[in-house]
Amino acid sequence: MAKEILGPQRLGPLTPLVGEWEGNVGVDLSYHNEDDVTAETGYFEKAWFRPIPKTENGKQALEGLTYQMTAWRHGEEAMNPFHDEVGYLLWEKATGQVMRAVVFGRGIAVLQGATARPRDRTIAFKATPGDPSYGILQNKYLLERAELRSFATTFTFNADGTVSYSSDLVLKLAAQGGQEMHHTDRNTLHRVKSYGGAEG
Repeated sequence: MAKEILGPQRLGPLTPLVGEWEGNVGVDLSYHNEDDVTAETGYFEKAWFRPIPKTENGKQALEGLTYQMTAWRHGEEAMNPFHDEVGYLLWEKATGQVMRAVVFGRGIAVLQGATARPRDRTIAFKATPGDPSYGILQNKYLLERAELRSFATTFTFNADGTVSYSSDLVLKLAAQGGQEMHHTDRNTLHRVKSYGGAEG
């Protein structure tokens, strides 16, 4: 069996993400306000990840991707999506820092942090409110009704070329008497388009 030939991996652990992706096995566990229940919802998702120019902050050098992920509930693929996010994934080779700067269309902005080596197959991100580096901001309504307490996301690069992710967003819900709940999402994506022959 021929040994896999890999490129220079300029994007480090983010390299396998380059391209366009789809996944139809998404599962969202969340509180449904209209029905006052916590339930699972299946979803279909599209995503793209594109390289950006190297960014230099003084002596810090960051390689990265800009990205967008959009999801539709099963049966609503021809309608408006129920989730959309845009952001950047950044990697600092010198320290192994990986950052996910993401904005959700609900008035939420997050900078998650992780550490990873160039060819790691898993990246585990974390953010908590008030952290001066890897924190969470949210609009005033959400702060009062569904306060975000922590946000963890893991990307896994599978041997078959797919990418799986899982996220755990801990919320303090006013509708449930201030109790905490775990809003979780998971999906597996397969590449539908490469950029310049990029492969993991």
